Amino acid sequence: MIGNGEGKSTLSYLKWALIVTALGLALGAWLGWQSTGTLSGMATVFFICAVLAVLEISLSFDNAIVNANKLKDMTPVWQHRFLTWGIVIAVFGMRIVFPLLIVVIAAGIGPIDALVLAAREPAEYARIMNDAHLPIAAFGGTFLMMVGLTYFFNHEKDVHWIGFIEKHMARSATVKGIEIAFVLALILIFSNLLEGEAANTFVHAAVYGLLTFLAVEVVGGLLDASQKAMSEAAKGGLGAFIYLEVLDASFSFDGVIGAFALTQNLFVIAIGLGIGAMYVRSMTIMLVDKGTLAEYRYLEHGAFYAILILSVVMYCQTLVHIPEVITGLGGATLIGISLWSSIRYNRREQALERREADHVTGGLGKNA
Repeated sequence: MIGNGEGKSTLSYLKWALIVTALGLALGAWLGWQSTGTLSGMATVFFICAVLAVLEISLSFDNAIVNANKLKDMTPVWQHRFLTWGIVIAVFGMRIVFPLLIVVIAAGIGPIDALVLAAREPAEYARIMNDAHLPIAAFGGTFLMMVGLTYFFNHEKDVHWIGFIEKHMARSATVKGIEIAFVLALILIFSNLLEGEAANTFVHAAVYGLLTFLAVEVVGGLLDASQKAMSEAAKGGLGAFIYLEVLDASFSFDGVIGAFALTQNLFVIAIGLGIGAMYVRSMTIMLVDKGTLAEYRYLEHGAFYAILILSVVMYCQTLVHIPEVITGLGGATLIGISLWSSIRYNRREQALERREADHVTGGLGKNA
């Protein structure tokens, strides 16, 4: 496992995230001063970086829970690789390279030209990013929907939070491919709500999202199976790593696009979202070390419900604008309710155990 969570405080898990926060906000303030030359401009950029970090944390807390669920079954070597290589990919790959790549493809220019465009013409850069929102939302929404549905459409799943929904979904999982059929039906419904080229773009991007999920599942399974055959120490690593990285990328789509509503500066976005990504990684480590998912039985359910809602929101964003604040608060609220339900369940179980212990003790007293 990653480490021993006994005796470690929450603050110790957040140490590196706090260090990155201090450095990131200082860099943001410096960028504000360099670009405006005023204290008010410096304060504005500083504030935007802080808001983006909070936005990323609120949108990605469910990501941390899902990561922890997958990470706890990985070997220590691959856990370490995900938490080191993974953070580099998450911050530099998804928060810097990914937005640049979109502009490279959409505008038909080179990577260097895209970087220059981001630095010198941020308004034009933001326009290109916003124009690419529809296919990104369709792709990311489809991938995340498959992640959420695969969790609930599982005939081996025996712990249910919202029983009348989850029991039916678990029983229906015996029908092969039911989650794929559900997603394809939604793709057709939303494509009919769009018109002309937008509908074609949505369908193509959504199908690519579906194929990407299936490819990751297949490739991950093959890689992990081959590693198990080769070495017990290497099992369950590379496939799970690829799955988590693609999942993290899908979660990042919404935050990266939404960030342009606050600022058009790519570098400010990278700082703010990068700070948030560090907190997500810190929370992932803490969840694994402390066994929080096992302690709070419905927390994972809340995370996957939040994923499903995020996927539907991403679909709906192809039709109307939905503020990212609403998306983040919705996910956080669901996770909070699932945590509260878990605490209530634990209290009931503890009360039942005490009553049974008292009954046994009382019976022994009478027999004596």
